[in-house]
Amino acid sequence: MPELPEVEVVRRGLERWVRGRTVADVAVLHPRAIRRHLAGPEDFAAQLRGRRLGAARRRGKYLWLPLEAETPAETPAETPAGTPLGTAPDRAVLAHLGMSGQLLVQPHDALDEKHLRIRVRFADTTGTELRFVDQRTFGGLSLHDTVPGDPDGLPDVIAHIARDPLDPAFDEDAFHAALRRRRTTVKRALLDQSLISGVGNIYADEALWRARLHYDRPTATLTRPRSAELLTHIRDVMHAALAVGGTSFDSLYVNVNGESGYFDRSLDAYGREDEPCRRCGTAIRRRPWMNRSSYFCPRCQRPPRVS
Repeated sequence: MPELPEVEVVRRGLERWVRGRTVADVAVLHPRAIRRHLAGPEDFAAQLRGRRLGAARRRGKYLWLPLEAETPAETPAETPAGTPLGTAPDRAVLAHLGMSGQLLVQPHDALDEKHLRIRVRFADTTGTELRFVDQRTFGGLSLHDTVPGDPDGLPDVIAHIARDPLDPAFDEDAFHAALRRRRTTVKRALLDQSLISGVGNIYADEALWRARLHYDRPTATLTRPRSAELLTHIRDVMHAALAVGGTSFDSLYVNVNGESGYFDRSLDAYGREDEPCRRCGTAIRRRPWMNRSSYFCPRCQRPPRVS
């Protein structure tokens, strides 16, 4: 499943190609892609028509487009980038990419993708449309009310999700205090989206390797400086992944232009079982963990002592 860097790559693409455009029509080609919209495909399309898409937003792994009422006196071409568009958002389109979901900006005349699920066309003459493609149909789009007064138009269904470590409003002191209170292990805590969002299996393993922490280290043993160091490594590895378009192990994780990222070439721990640790040369190990796998260096990341 895509993590923060992969979702941020998609958000940036939507910000460039979709922001400020007014929806002309929506075609739902597979009902499962809007299954969270209980009123069905026709209602989903009707509620989007005539609405203008605001700036693409993200919290952790969650991506959404606020909907703004269309202002007839304005056109997207007359609205400079960075200027608020229309009225305050009251609804938003939330995108859940699942295991294989893609949001692609394609020319109208481009051949349909084999797993095209939703097509959104716009009331302008740029000649491009937004497509939701999903091979495994675990993802989808849904419409939600926004949190009252929230300037970003945060969908109410994800109001419980914590801010992510790249968010300027992320509270490091609150994170450390919550980490100590959880009485769990460090990797479990990093994957708890109500504590810190956007971190998944790949970047947790990478940050823990950089911090020389074993995934089963109890959170109660982390000092304030140690948790601050871990946060620094989380941010560093995410910025490094963003710089190269994220991590793509196959053709499913792509940006809005269908291009894959290549941070997989720079991974230090994840997916490197039996390969030498880049720091000490010891073979990287893989262990089953919560229906996933954890990759670590047994020398650099010593397991906690059993009392």
